[in-house]
Amino acid sequence: MTHLYLIRHADYLYDLVDGEYPKRDQGLTEEGRIQAEKLRNRLAKTGEITPDLLLSSTARGAKETAEIIAPAFGIPIIYGEDFEEWRSEDGTLSTEEFMGAWNSLSDEQRPYYRWVEGCETLLEFSVRVCGALNRVLTAHEDKTIVVFTHGAFIQVSFAYFFGYSMAVPLRAAPEINRTSITHWYKSERGRWLLERSNDCHHLD
Repeated sequence: MTHLYLIRHADYLYDLVDGEYPKRDQGLTEEGRIQAEKLRNRLAKTGEITPDLLLSSTARGAKETAEIIAPAFGIPIIYGEDFEEWRSEDGTLSTEEFMGAWNSLSDEQRPYYRWVEGCETLLEFSVRVCGALNRVLTAHEDKTIVVFTHGAFIQVSFAYFFGYSMAVPLRAAPEINRTSITHWYKSERGRWLLERSNDCHHLD
């Protein structure tokens, strides 16, 4: 039976560099480190996940989250760019500029819009996520896989498993808190099942 656990990174700093653009991921906040440590302690105590494969986004916040939690598993981390967040812009846009463009578009047009040349549209991001999931799950069938990744990546996983398109305006979306666990598994009948979503009771 194949199990996939998607863990969202902990709270991190995403700030201006020396007061100037571009913005960048500057790693975990103190609160983020506490969040990651709480999940590590939970997993070490319960042994509820025994992975065969540990994967992580290459983004600094996700990497630092993975490095704090990985000792609970005792296997090395493999990093991959395909598990990164949506590359919607390169940091040259201010929040006001980005949101101004976002709010000027209809729900129907947002999936096709490219905010910055060389960055991904939402549909291109969806293809990247679905391709990464398909590649990993095909190559590691009947294994238990943990991926440290980002909120939008986990949201797109619902499109992959439930079979809907990100081109369709969404009326609902899953809530995905910091260091939460989303667990998918493939039943003996070949159907993927969502066992849990947004499991973050270690933060209580």
